[in-house]
Amino acid sequence: MGLENIRILFMDTVEELGKLVKEKLMSDYYFKEENFISAKLTRFGNGEGKGELVSSVRGKRLYIITDVCNHSIKYKAYGVERIKMPDEHFSDLKRVICASTGNATEINVIETILYESRQHKRNGRESLDCAIALQELVNMNVKNITTFDAHNVDVRQAIPLTAFDNIIPTEPMLIDLITNETINYDNLLAISPDEGAMGRTRFYSGMLGCDIGMFYKRRDYSKVDEHGKNPIAEHVYLGKEVKNGEYLIIDDMISSGGSIIDILKKLKSKKPKNVWVMATFALFTEGVEAFDKAYEEGMLTRVYCSNFTDIPDYVRKKPWFRRVDCSRTLAEALMTHIAHEPMSPMLNGKKELFEKIKHLKETK
Repeated sequence: MGLENIRILFMDTVEELGKLVKEKLMSDYYFKEENFISAKLTRFGNGEGKGELVSSVRGKRLYIITDVCNHSIKYKAYGVERIKMPDEHFSDLKRVICASTGNATEINVIETILYESRQHKRNGRESLDCAIALQELVNMNVKNITTFDAHNVDVRQAIPLTAFDNIIPTEPMLIDLITNETINYDNLLAISPDEGAMGRTRFYSGMLGCDIGMFYKRRDYSKVDEHGKNPIAEHVYLGKEVKNGEYLIIDDMISSGGSIIDILKKLKSKKPKNVWVMATFALFTEGVEAFDKAYEEGMLTRVYCSNFTDIPDYVRKKPWFRRVDCSRTLAEALMTHIAHEPMSPMLNGKKELFEKIKHLKETK
């Protein structure tokens, strides 16, 4: 397969992950340095910016990879140091696309976490940000959009004529868990923290061959919190009861972690042997101290998350935290696109994954 017309750009938001992916592409798929380009992102004193491609992409197929939730990048505006937020990262992505438009023969975007995925639906007089952002990319001639574990994959309906692939990194996450933990599978329950995560939890429980449980969020509709939502009055458990069981709580994202902590407190009364939490994205916008306390009190064994988003060093060093390297999944997704091969094996490879997990369980 000829790679001379392929150019890959890792935005500054995925510098660490990009190095891992680049190593795999060069060692396993014979990529060369010339296949990788960079961009120069400039901020003016008033906060406005511009993007510039360092190398030419004329006549090339361009792949741009970014993490819009990276909060470690800073810049100065009006003499004050500021953190780049998702809106600014997305604007930088559009600037790079704009710099390549008219030169690249094909533009493809990989968002390790989908921009505005938490505002994927509309209730009343609300904005529908995720749909608008996807349409913006399509209007800028982006041919393919790939993301990982979208909060709600139905948002693809906003761009029905554009390829949109949502890959859930089940394989690296589960294999890392099985490899590093001693698990009694006969006493294991996969737990969904709410109704929205039931589909994901059913899939994980099927791969692990265990039963399933769910916590129902009972909301207080007489109140509205500062975020405009009805606060959660109680988490009610629905499902099988096991004595001295082991629990795997599964979700797509940890933000403040409040819901997870509430569930850990509920599970404490069941006297579990182990409680693991698995989330593709661990944002930890706040609440790290609560996880410290839960770990110290024996309510939490470990938190597993992917390396698709930026995690501060102080969180990475926590004894209860494990970051799973998913760079191979990203490299394989890139190669699938580049080789014009079907994405279905990555999206629907259930039998192969089940057999691999079954083998690991038997040999560990």
